[in-house]
Amino acid sequence: MTRRVITDDIWLQLQETMQLYGCYRSKNSRNIMEAIFWKLRTGATWRDIPEDLCPWQTAYNRFNRWAIKGLWDKFFFSLRGTLDTEWVFIDGSYIRAHQHASGARYGENRAIGSSRGGATTKIHLATDANGYPLDFEITGGEVHDSQVAPRLIDLIGSAEYLVADKGYDSEKIREYARNHAMIAVIPRKSNSAKSNPEFDAYLYKLRHLVENAFARLKHFRSIATRFDKLARNYKAMLRLACIFIWCKAK
Repeated sequence: MTRRVITDDIWLQLQETMQLYGCYRSKNSRNIMEAIFWKLRTGATWRDIPEDLCPWQTAYNRFNRWAIKGLWDKFFFSLRGTLDTEWVFIDGSYIRAHQHASGARYGENRAIGSSRGGATTKIHLATDANGYPLDFEITGGEVHDSQVAPRLIDLIGSAEYLVADKGYDSEKIREYARNHAMIAVIPRKSNSAKSNPEFDAYLYKLRHLVENAFARLKHFRSIATRFDKLARNYKAMLRLACIFIWCKAK
């Protein structure tokens, strides 16, 4: 018997959201969702999904179809709980792309780049004051954190404090945060002679919350190592991991 992770409470949340967006309901819907979560947790190939859950083609087709329609994004924003945006933390983390992630059709967005670690993807994550995923972007591994900071700030929308590490030490980022009514808590680089009156040492110590969020996401093996050829599908897997974290928190 395959181990299952969808409790009655989590399934109720998922089912209500699926109904909200008019998703097709069947007697096997829960097992199909379990199969998709099994893939997320184990990182195994779709063809290895246990037969006692559902045929692997059924699980893959539903996951892929909903990714194309953007439904996983909608599920995430519907299931995301009450956000505490007094403090918001941002950071980036590299993900090694497996060799099976290569070979996407020409013209498709892949979000895989070359860095010191080889072929990698980078997750740029924003978390709220409780360390729960607020939103994210994915890029190739060669993209520096500071390049994505304005997009993350736009996704956050509003917050009192924006907390980040030295990789975001830039006057442009600080000014962009101020334009969004945020106070940027970012340390100066060691060779900087500029003052930093907005820096709050206590808040900066809490930056481990975003690191903890990455650790929780990487418990899912489909996130810790990228197997998906398309950026769209890897992003959908990441949405699904965030959904599971939020559903368990409620």
